[in-house]
Amino acid sequence: MSKKATNWKLWGKMVLGGAAICVGGPAFTMWVTPTEEELFKRYNPELQKRSLENREKTQAEFDHFVTKLKEYSKSDKPIWTVRDEDIERQRIAQLAAKKQKDNDIKAQQEAMRKESGL
Repeated sequence: MSKKATNWKLWGKMVLGGAAICVGGPAFTMWVTPTEEELFKRYNPELQKRSLENREKTQAEFDHFVTKLKEYSKSDKPIWTVRDEDIERQRIAQLAAKKQKDNDIKAQQEAMRKESGL
């Protein structure tokens, strides 16, 4: 049996079709997707106002998140482990601060009792 000849026309169509899908699909998606400014212009005025008011707060929260993430990534441990340890450290610090505050309040109350003669 003789070997069949390669159908170059078919292969050419396949390559062109694949390239059109691989390049054209993402290009079409980028062309159709609205930008943030276009979306913002479609908001009603109340939502635009609220969005502008919360923009700085949202950006600050995101910056804090990224800073913490960079700090966590410096460790050799997994990020979620370092995060859990940091949360535990913060909780212990809050408990210690609360205990110190309670002790200060008790000392202040005791001083007030001594002053008043009770």
